[in-house]
Amino acid sequence: MTGGLGFIGSAFVRHVLRERADVSVTVLDLVTYAGNPANVAEVEHDPRYRFVKGDIADAARVDEAVGDGADAIVNFAAETHVDRSILDPEAFIRTDVMGTHVLLEAVRRHGIARFLQVSTDEVYGDVEHGASTEADAIRPRSPYAASKAGGDLQVLAYHATFGTPVLITRGSNTYGPYQYPEKLIPLFVTNLLDGEQVPVYGDGRQVRDWLHVDDHARGIAHVLEHGTPGEVYNLGGGNSRTNLEITRELLRLTGRSYETSVRHVVDRPGHDRRYALDAEKARALGWSPRVGFAQGLADTVQWYRERESWWRPIKSGDFREYYRRQYALR
Repeated sequence: MTGGLGFIGSAFVRHVLRERADVSVTVLDLVTYAGNPANVAEVEHDPRYRFVKGDIADAARVDEAVGDGADAIVNFAAETHVDRSILDPEAFIRTDVMGTHVLLEAVRRHGIARFLQVSTDEVYGDVEHGASTEADAIRPRSPYAASKAGGDLQVLAYHATFGTPVLITRGSNTYGPYQYPEKLIPLFVTNLLDGEQVPVYGDGRQVRDWLHVDDHARGIAHVLEHGTPGEVYNLGGGNSRTNLEITRELLRLTGRSYETSVRHVVDRPGHDRRYALDAEKARALGWSPRVGFAQGLADTVQWYRERESWWRPIKSGDFREYYRRQYALR
């Protein structure tokens, strides 16, 4: 698998090694700012775990990671944060588009039985009413979403043209332990724990559907095993909330006040107003979320409260410069 040191990828590693005694996992990861070896510390000495440092756009490193007898490739590797894609779109094209192409060629070259592309609800674009189904057109509106859509289209084209045994999952906004603190929930939690303000984009009424990372990892594993090649499966949490609702709940859980802790800032360019996923296809396959949102969010806040040793080093150095660039002029 690729991107196994990241947020969702590491949850998948931990899940698979915990639940399947007959499975071994090789992780190919470039160890960028969001790839953290601490995320897999609990399994790094497991004899079924193997790590290869490398770029998914490097065919030689991909071949080394695949080795002999790989049954499947699961592609978590991606540049993922919309704000960063606005600052540096080219990096997203290299990883999310070119990297996916290199992996698909490796699947053909090595005769790998399954390739699963981990994608996002953001490829569907802004959803004013209802919920996106897998049959809906994709209408990405940010450089990040466009790069992920480009990867998805390659995956489906390889299936149509070469018969490559591919699957795609598109997950909703994911939260939980080990999430790099540039995303809304971990950024706001860690800021609030430090007594700092949180930057709410615009009026804060953008709507997102939230899925716990453990449910997301389970869903990907389930689709990998039971999904039909050539198909797309939405993994939605069924927990639609405005960003402002999330903010108020995090304020309550950290004991902070709205008046002193919230700063409304200029909205993100091209900010999609609403995402929503119809996950009935994945449910029919036998998957459904298990983690209730209220409990999952409370547990997440508690995890960050107890794991300062994980996030505090991250929020120094390069992160401080990124945060300044992103929010100082807002």
